[in-house]
Formats: sequence, structure tokens, C-alpha cells
Amino acid sequence: MTFNVLTTNAVDLQQRLEGKNITSAQIVEEYLAQIDRYEPALNALISPAPRERVLEIAKARDEERRKGRIRGPFHGIPIILKDSFVTASELGMSTTAGSYAFVGAKASKNGAITQRLIDAGLIILGKANMTVRNFVGLTVTLGICWHENDHDDARLVCSRRSDSVAAPGGSSTGSAVAVAAGFSPLAMATETIGSIVTPSTRAGLYALKPTTGAQDTTGLYTMTEFFDSPGPMAKSASDIRVLSEILLGRLFNFSRSCFWEGLSVGFLDPKIWSMSPDFCTQFEGTAEQMVNEYEETVSALRSGGCPLKYPIHCKDPSVLPNTILPIAYWDFKNVCIPRFIRSFHECSVTSVADIVKFNKENSEKSLPAPFVQQNDLEGAMNSIEEEEQINQLKQDLRRAARDILNDLFDKEKVNILAAPGDSPLCVHASAAGSGYPVATVPIGKLHYNDRPFGLCLVARAEKEETLLRFMEVYEQIAKPRPVPKFGKVKI
Repeated sequence: MTFNVLTTNAVDLQQRLEGKNITSAQIVEEYLAQIDRYEPALNALISPAPRERVLEIAKARDEERRKGRIRGPFHGIPIILKDSFVTASELGMSTTAGSYAFVGAKASKNGAITQRLIDAGLIILGKANMTVRNFVGLTVTLGICWHENDHDDARLVCSRRSDSVAAPGGSSTGSAVAVAAGFSPLAMATETIGSIVTPSTRAGLYALKPTTGAQDTTGLYTMTEFFDSPGPMAKSASDIRVLSEILLGRLFNFSRSCFWEGLSVGFLDPKIWSMSPDFCTQFEGTAEQMVNEYEETVSALRSGGCPLKYPIHCKDPSVLPNTILPIAYWDFKNVCIPRFIRSFHECSVTSVADIVKFNKENSEKSLPAPFVQQNDLEGAMNSIEEEEQINQLKQDLRRAARDILNDLFDKEKVNILAAPGDSPLCVHASAAGSGYPVATVPIGKLHYNDRPFGLCLVARAEKEETLLRFMEVYEQIAKPRPVPKFGKVKI
């Protein structure tokens, strides 16, 4: 009846449910027990679902199954949502986007994606914490000690440090940590630039950021409608495919027997496409190890029959217009925060200016040292550009980003671009500016602290199926994804 919460995926659980070998209530109990064991150290959840309420929901899904009323392919499977997804107050979880300004806000109904998941039969176990500093507030996710014999702070995969081997990555860290730590088989995350890609690769997960604009983001905290897209994280490619079908409302009908048919992948040179040392300091030897294992992965895929080209060369994304912040500030002030606030029937703030004021008046909690500034919020508050001007900036950036990627797709005759998970291709403006879908797959783990690292993958707009097909075949050829060790947990 029991299962390993660190390795079992949602598809496996669904098969056990269909075989009547387990119930949703029993599955939920297993994950709640894991949360009880490790959440005090990891701080992955900002708002766990009330135990009795979530068990009541699980039992209701079991009763529906008994009567033959199956809501969807993940009926009765648990999931954790990032704290940016609005949940109705009756579910017993808050929605704050990691900001004290939204503590106590009440919503009478779920956001569009939250409701879609519930309608498909998924069970929300809680809301995931966000990282040390996000656009509107301050929360902390520590993360997993991947090394069993941990003895210093550098060995924390998610910590208060900012170096490349210890930093959590993006604001979806809580979602990634929750899945990797066995709190849930699935999680929902969001990405502006890098917040799905980096946390998922650093937690050894499969993930997908769908094409920007492909989903209804009503009832979702976003920074900008131009960049942001919500997407799933999981322990397996098949889990990502099924959850993507639910989210995007379309079936991805492909067979593993087709293998590489119709796929062609261009791998960028990892020696060129890596983060600048000025951006993040790397522990001695990690850069060399990641290049070596990247190239080993390319060789394994080539031996497995994958049509690929390596290395291919892409223009530096620094040639793109430097307009990310003006676009983000304007969208945040004029579109995204007003829409997020409208999700609540009770809320103490009504605008960006209100949030800035609240943070100043409650600085002990909202702006503790060393995070005493709120430059992004003030930048958004002071944004004075006209809508037409911002629309032109968006058009110019999207065109420039797509021109770079389309030129590479066409010149190399590939339909997927691959790069290191820490590559500026995926966590800076190229993929984000284009609005193209981005996926991640795990490669391995660092020798010195066992922290995972992986690949990011980019395809053209609406070509999620191309990425999902690659991910499922990749999983059959690649090494097993890294699994954390909980011999010692250190804060």
C-alpha cells in the first residue's frame, strides 16, 4: 500500500488507483506525513491545506471513483500550487504572492487555473513558498540538503546565499523543493524569466513553461503578461505531459514507439552559453563538471539515435533591446496587480502605490535587513510611459528575440534548441522575450554537494508537443534523476 514519496510519480499513482491498490486518502496521508517530517526545515510551503479539509476532499474523490465518475487523468492525485495561484478562502489556504500586504485577503472563488485543476480531480495539498525576494514581498525557502554528510552552509541547495551552487534560482523555488522533497508528486509554478527553469533544474525535475498567453491567467499573480506563463513541475516527463494536457486543454497523442521521429535538436556550446562569473560565482570544478556531463548527455543521445547537431552557435541575447524593466513595470502597475487584486473580495491594498506604502509602514516585517529597498515596486509605481509606447517596446523585443531563435531553427534545421539549465538562452531574454515554450530535464548532480543540474529546451510557439515528446524519450536514455538524501537536514 505504501510508496516512496521521493521517487513515485503521478502516473504510477494513477495506475495504482485504477487498480484499486490504493486510495487517494491513503496517498494524501503519505504526503502529509512527509510534510510533517521535513517542512519545518525546508520551509517550502507558505500555506498548507488544513489536514481535515484535504482528507475530506480526498475521500470525496475516492467516492467519485467508486461510482465511476472520473474527472480526469489525474483524478485524486495531489498537487501543490505556488502562492501566486488564487484559491478560494473556503479551501483554507491564503494567497499572498509572498507579500505581507496580501495577508488576510479573501477570495470568494478560485483562479481560472486553480479551478481547472480542481475540476480535473486534483487535490491541492498547499501553497508553495517563494524565494528570498520577489517583486512584491519577502519570503524564504531554504531548500534541500542534497548531501547526506552536510557540514557547511555552502552545501544547501537553496539558501540565503547568492552563489550559483547554493542559490535557489527563481520565485518558484518552493514548488520545486516540494516536489523534490516528496511533499507532492506535482506542483504548479510560474515564470517571468527563469523562475521555472532554474528551480526545476536545481531540484532535478522535469518542467514546462508553455507558450506565453496560452492559458487563462485570471486569478494568478503575474509580474507581466508579456513574459509570464504558468507551468508544471514533476518527477517524470509523463507527469508533465498529462498535466500539460489538463492545463492546455488538448491531447498530445504520441507514442514512445515513435522515438525520435520528427525531432531534431541543436545543442549550444556550454563553454560559451554559461553564466558570467560576474553574475554568479561557481565553486571550484563545478563549471568543468557541468560541461563534461553536458557533453556526455549529447553523446548518449546521439548513440540512442537522436538527430542532433553539436555545437551550434547563436547570437548573444545581449543584442536584444534592453526594455525588460520598462515593460515589466508598466504591465505590473497597469495590468497585473489590478487584475490580481480583483481576484479578492476583501483586500487591504488596491494598487502598487498601496503596496509600497504598506511595506514602508510595516518595514520590520516587509523590509527587514538586508532587504530594505523596494526598488522594483517603486519603479513600477513611478512608471509613466503611455500604453502605445509600451506596446511598441513589446513588439520590438518579441520580434528581435524570435528573429534570433527562428534564424537558428531555420539555419540548423532543428525544432528544439538545447542549452545548460543555467544558460542565458533560457533564463534571460531570448526565450522569455520570444514567448516560446521552454522545458527542463535533469542531467546529473554536482560532485561536491550533490546539487542537481540539467538542460533547458526551447521550441517555437505552440510547439509544446515537440518538447514533451523529446522529454519522454530523453527520460528513457538519460541517467535516473537525482533523488535527495535526508540523512541530515540543516538550516
